[in-house]
Amino acid sequence: MKTVIAKALFNSHSYLEYRKLVSDLLTEGKSTGHEQTEELTHYSKLNDTRMNRLDKTIKLNDVVLSQMENLKKEYIWLVISEGWCGDAAQILPIIAQLTTAARGKIDLKIVLRDENEALMNLFLTHGGKAIPKLIIIDKNTTDVLAHWGPRPEGAVLLIEDYKKEHGVLDETIKTNLQLWYLNDKGQAVQKELVETMLIFE
Repeated sequence: MKTVIAKALFNSHSYLEYRKLVSDLLTEGKSTGHEQTEELTHYSKLNDTRMNRLDKTIKLNDVVLSQMENLKKEYIWLVISEGWCGDAAQILPIIAQLTTAARGKIDLKIVLRDENEALMNLFLTHGGKAIPKLIIIDKNTTDVLAHWGPRPEGAVLLIEDYKKEHGVLDETIKTNLQLWYLNDKGQAVQKELVETMLIFE
């Protein structure tokens, strides 16, 4: 596992590098990932706009801010993502804010799923390559402490309930999911990630 993670870290991007990569590809009419379709490029464009907005509007609550500022140990947060992923667009700006609040205690690295298959296969969700996936690593030992994702619990339940009732995940649930994120304002992600971090402190 450590070899796979080391290779992924070597090929990783900072948050700003990731944002630029997605944006640059869009100017060529492309999305990240091996598969290139009009639909995926469309989602990437929506997500780029969404992330621009969230980067400006996401606010950490005071308790979360204090807890992140007072982390004692050092960590790497390695995130598996793709530009076309709607959940990643909602969650990555929050992750970026949390790492900034940690005042140098967390080094955020982002890798693309399709370019890091061996890593993705270590962190499947019910056998699927669901993203985003956040891997929390001890910076000194490079041990994996935990992983989180692809969604906060409330969003997971929303998807599960819809699938039970309708048998499919269609455009309606995609819209409902984005509304859930909009109403939540990043609070669930903040809460879950800080609670996870405090376990190791």
